[in-house]
Amino acid sequence: MDMTTLQAASVNDVEAPGALTGLHHVTAITATAAENVRFYTRTLGMRLTKKSVNQDDVTAYHLFYGDAVASPGSELTFFDWPHAVPRRRGPGSVAATGLRVGSERALEWWARRLTTAGVVHGDVVEENGRATLHLLDPEGQSLTIVDDRGLAHGVTWDAHGIDPEHGVKGLGPAIIEVADPRSMTSFLTNVLGFREVGGYAARTSPDVAAETQIVVFATGDGDIDAQLHLAVSSGAARGRYGRGGVHHVALRTPTDTTHAAWRDRLDEAGFQVTPVIDRFYFRSIYFMTPSGVLFEIATDGPGMTADEPLERLGERLSLPPFLEGRRAEIEKGLAPL
Repeated sequence: MDMTTLQAASVNDVEAPGALTGLHHVTAITATAAENVRFYTRTLGMRLTKKSVNQDDVTAYHLFYGDAVASPGSELTFFDWPHAVPRRRGPGSVAATGLRVGSERALEWWARRLTTAGVVHGDVVEENGRATLHLLDPEGQSLTIVDDRGLAHGVTWDAHGIDPEHGVKGLGPAIIEVADPRSMTSFLTNVLGFREVGGYAARTSPDVAAETQIVVFATGDGDIDAQLHLAVSSGAARGRYGRGGVHHVALRTPTDTTHAAWRDRLDEAGFQVTPVIDRFYFRSIYFMTPSGVLFEIATDGPGMTADEPLERLGERLSLPPFLEGRRAEIEKGLAPL
């Protein structure tokens, strides 16, 4: 029995919190913030819902892209680290981040748009029983657009040139690359309460030639916005996060009470978990998973409208109250977007 299994067994006596309800956000790394904003707002038509700074490194932007109302579960975010090394694929990294659209017809529309925009992408294919389209952003960030079959979650942003019927609604599954799925499977199912619900074979990106076996795990209501996928890459060199890659994956819990209970559960299971950190827009805890990918659990609220009205989201630099007194210094250190 490996250490993860022992830890999972020890937590069975601890009362489980309410189920995690899905993905909250995925945070990636960019080395070119201005180009990043152009691609995600103009090419992909997502809303810049918050222009802030990394609260642990205020020399870097923290950019949030989401749906029209900044719903939890819609946000793809980026740290702006110009000197970051390039990401390296392999176990211990996130192979691709999913984005949801409302229909297979939307994917055909996106394939045409991406071709016109000169974006590297694959064909629309069926994976895991759903129409799927893989693409790369300008820094090589691997994204997967999936048909969510009209899932009610998410309100598309009215972006110029984007058919509202086909816009990005929110996050789909994050695909995590592992050399051996056993320890991460034990962690997801015995500690985090996910369910193993299936598997499929697929490529994880348009620049990856070979298919890999992928195992599907679900939490909450189990739909496509509440899934994590493990891509099994036996014998591959270990991956590394960097520009063009994902920094961490955040899962959702609704309240401060359930959030505190999840921290207790992880602590009792023997995982090194941070204290609760108040990010102002949500509360967070962080912990390293057996896959080597950093996870966060974040609360749904207070949300992106905590300091600016919905109609003005992302228009100016937003700073949480504990950084507001340093605004002049912080703004001076940031390159204009």
